[in-house]
Amino acid sequence: MNIQIIAVGSELLTPYYQDSDSLYLTRGLNDLGLSVRTKIVIGDELESLAAAVRRSRDEADLILITGGLGPTGDDRTREAVSFVFGRPLVLQEDIVASIEERFRRRGRTMPPVNRKQAEILEGAEVLANPAGTAPGQWLDAGGKTVILLPGPPHELRAICESQVWPRLRSRQRAFLSRRVLKTAGLTESEIESLIDGMYPREQALDLTVLASPGQIELHVAAASDVSAADADQRSGALAAKLRERLGRAVFSENGADLETVVGRSLARKKKTIAVAESCSGGLLCRRLTGVPGSSAYFLEGFVTYSNAAKTARLNVPAETIETNGAVSAETAAAMADGVRKAAGADYGLAVTGIAGPSGGSEEKPVGLVFCAVSDGRRARVERSVFLGDRVRVQQQAAQKTLDFFRRLLEEDPEP
Repeated sequence: MNIQIIAVGSELLTPYYQDSDSLYLTRGLNDLGLSVRTKIVIGDELESLAAAVRRSRDEADLILITGGLGPTGDDRTREAVSFVFGRPLVLQEDIVASIEERFRRRGRTMPPVNRKQAEILEGAEVLANPAGTAPGQWLDAGGKTVILLPGPPHELRAICESQVWPRLRSRQRAFLSRRVLKTAGLTESEIESLIDGMYPREQALDLTVLASPGQIELHVAAASDVSAADADQRSGALAAKLRERLGRAVFSENGADLETVVGRSLARKKKTIAVAESCSGGLLCRRLTGVPGSSAYFLEGFVTYSNAAKTARLNVPAETIETNGAVSAETAAAMADGVRKAAGADYGLAVTGIAGPSGGSEEKPVGLVFCAVSDGRRARVERSVFLGDRVRVQQQAAQKTLDFFRRLLEEDPEP
């Protein structure tokens, strides 16, 4: 089945809004064993919108259109679909009444412009909107199915959960299984070399590699027309081979982030942690404390940017910084041990570096980062050099520090 999504809204063509509706729809369709062939983001201009709808009408079997169902003059999705499919819009007074009642419940009077939201394509079925004023519409025409959905995510999701997914489930002809292997510590080219020859040739089995700062994801998808278990077995077999090839670089197979994996390990071992940051500016603490239940193992954190703060808060000897510099293995180790002692934690985690864009030298370039872990017996340190702007260096520094700690935790015996 050729499925296409059209996301409508001129705001989606700016850097200020993200098309999250398409991501939600794609996931829901995938869960039904259905794959999206094309996504289109289009502005509110009627001619361009009609051209996009016409293209999808000619190519697709199922078209989902999000947005452009509001009451204002630039909400033109209904008009575009009406024009392309030759279906006039019919005002339904019962829908007008339901919109009026919604306004009344809020102690307000419905503006006349909202009547526009009650215009329904001739022959279309109304998809009631329990979370807003714009109903969705389901049109079967000429062997095609067109589903019009409101743009606000909470409204779109309410309609999909109650009406769209149950109806599409009857069209399910295949089962889809997806797995995501998340890795850290390897570059995209290193991953590519390690999995050379493992890209599947079967049409119903797919492998995609996606890169982000400090993390590479391998997405495995398997389709089966037999059963969900068959699809799951096939995706699992490929994932197992990839995991064997990539070894300890794989930190998650169930979608968990690195900070969640680290947190689960700490909770399982009944160990605590304290953190000292310099170049990452609190990003490490934010990631660790963003995990629900982190209060069980995270004690406290320090952002010690200045040398004086490192000495005053973490008891890093001034001579250590003087001799080796604030960005050094020795200072990172002292920071980790200092924060561990200050908090009374089982582990101290520290990171110091040069995030840039200034402050680097030939000996210590921008992007140089040292991360350290202290457990009271010794402090272990790792040196890295990251490329990119300040934000990317900070992101990679936090990711590297978490992965370094994750690997050390795996080495420690269970309690």
